[in-house]
Amino acid sequence: MLDSALRYAGLGWPVVRGAAPGGDRACTCDRMGCPDPAAHPVTAAWGVEASTDAETIRRWWTASPQTNIVLPTGRVFDVLDVPREAGVMALARMGRAGVPAGPVASLDSRYLFFVATRSPMDEDEWWSCHLDCVPEAVEEMPGLRWHCRDSFVLGAPSALPSGGHVTWIRTPRDVEGAVVLPDPIAVLDILSDASEEFAV
Repeated sequence: MLDSALRYAGLGWPVVRGAAPGGDRACTCDRMGCPDPAAHPVTAAWGVEASTDAETIRRWWTASPQTNIVLPTGRVFDVLDVPREAGVMALARMGRAGVPAGPVASLDSRYLFFVATRSPMDEDEWWSCHLDCVPEAVEEMPGLRWHCRDSFVLGAPSALPSGGHVTWIRTPRDVEGAVVLPDPIAVLDILSDASEEFAV
């Protein structure tokens, strides 16, 4: 976990400590019936704590080596999160259409598509992932979540309560000091169509 957290920081991606699966329960946090086991930060101050500082990261993961890696969104990248089947369908379509997919991760039944973050020039175009998607589009894009500002995702190789791990399907590629992230709207168009078809 430490090596991976440091690699993310080296890409300029802030990281923060996350909960992990417990030995006798789904999550190491203190919440009874945690609604998102092993998939959330360990502290409510995660937005302030997130860091790319190598010394801070080493201190965190040396103290708790099994701690999962949480990647805040809406800073360097956004993440479009879809059901696995829709993600597989979308990747195939992107390949045929020549649309770059960028980094893609898998966790259990979900695919995470990392895309360029949108500038907050128009506040009306931003919404928190707490709503899964922009409210008026819930029926149009079933199962699709846009993680942007005030949200986060698990980073590989974080452990999942199922016994699996977050894995990269398409790893982040560092090109001239930065990861190339695709335009979110181009990827969104394909993902929303795939999500709608999968839900039918």
